[in-house]
Amino acid sequence: MKLSVLRQILGRILMIEALFMILPLIVGIIYREPSNNLLAFGVTIGLLLCIGLIMSRGQINQDFIGIKEGFAIVSLSWILLSFFGGLPFVFSGEIPSLVDAFFETSSGFTTTGASVLVDVEAMSQSMLFWRSFTHLIGGMGILVFALAVLPKTGQGSVHIMAAEVPGPTFGKLVPKLHVTARILYKIYLGMTVVLILLLILCGMGPFDAMIHAFGAAGTGGFSNKIASAGHFNSAAVDYVLGIAMIVFGVNFDLYYLISIGRWREALESEELRSFLKIIGVACVLIMLLLAPKYSSFSRLLRDVFFTVSSIISTTGYATVDFDLWPLFTHYILLILMFIGSCAGSTAGGLKVSRVLILFKSGLGEVKRVLSPHRVMVVTKDKRPVKRETIQSAHMYLTLYIAVFGFSLLLVTLDAPDFMTAFSAVAATLNNIGPGLAAVGPTKSFAFFSDFSKVVLSFTMIIGRLEILPMLILFSPSTWTKR
Repeated sequence: MKLSVLRQILGRILMIEALFMILPLIVGIIYREPSNNLLAFGVTIGLLLCIGLIMSRGQINQDFIGIKEGFAIVSLSWILLSFFGGLPFVFSGEIPSLVDAFFETSSGFTTTGASVLVDVEAMSQSMLFWRSFTHLIGGMGILVFALAVLPKTGQGSVHIMAAEVPGPTFGKLVPKLHVTARILYKIYLGMTVVLILLLILCGMGPFDAMIHAFGAAGTGGFSNKIASAGHFNSAAVDYVLGIAMIVFGVNFDLYYLISIGRWREALESEELRSFLKIIGVACVLIMLLLAPKYSSFSRLLRDVFFTVSSIISTTGYATVDFDLWPLFTHYILLILMFIGSCAGSTAGGLKVSRVLILFKSGLGEVKRVLSPHRVMVVTKDKRPVKRETIQSAHMYLTLYIAVFGFSLLLVTLDAPDFMTAFSAVAATLNNIGPGLAAVGPTKSFAFFSDFSKVVLSFTMIIGRLEILPMLILFSPSTWTKR
């Protein structure tokens, strides 16, 4: 492990976070907020710049960034970003507890959307903006952004981006990695701007539109309203947000293919088709179960479509309290929580492509047992899947179950009931936000002890980084010198 490289890159990441905080500071000035709010951001910006400048001294040699360095950089970046990102809440007094602030900011950067706030509407505009802006930053990834704007990147940057971009495999869109990062961010930010404009056309004010667009784009789900997206009681808003959550849950590589005219290749994606089929089947099943409770089909379709889109995209916006729905619908929603959206999107969960690989390889093993001499090949998009990719998917599932079980064990120490503990871990590890029971869509995580909040905060980061980059920090070999 080259600690000097680690120190230098972490320092640059902290300075980038300082620059991001200028935006909520401007929001505070525009809304003429009290000086303690402006000072909270000003002090944090100064602190980040000082620490960042000290840490980033020297010239970074990208050739020294191997797999261990890449994973460590990503993991430590997300922890530091969440810690320092929570300081404005603490300094302003709007979230006085450092643990609560760390939880809230971890939830923001990881695009989870779980919250410890009971009355979100009591917060100032600048803090609400920063809280939701972390979704936009974390959605595509802060290190992907850094790779897009840093003037020099080398081969070692591949390990950084591979550790942060979700999914079983990672591939560059173009030969140069920093160009790939820029393409992804241009598509991501362009789509976000379009979503903001659509929400304004639907009747939202500009500030509300930005807050909810950031949440949908990052598939995070923070709202500035207690009733979440349901506050607006607008069919247009519900459908625009519902479609947007699905759109941002699609692999961004496909949007690049569309942008260069390869429409057919994008639309023939097996993962995309499976993703849309899962959404359709889930909507139909839940609608059949809820039909007797609704007098209006249009309202039924609207509520179910929005909820399914929100859960499978791991966004967490809510227009209805689905905790009051029949038990079987909870089972369907839990399955959607675990599946999640597509690899290479801003969403969480296991990812549809990984689920497809696991399902096909499992089915292939059954067929192999029945026909020992039959050669079974797992395919995706009509191409054979590498054995290493299949093994990686199985390894990830094993680690996922282990992390889930251990986190659940710790959270049950002070959870009021098993469903609350189970859905809280499911909602944080899969970066969804709301769960069921005491952490349902109309409730918060505020009742948990500081210990459980810290556990769930790290569960969110582990889920966002897909486990391995965080686990590698605890390996002694990671810190040995080459």
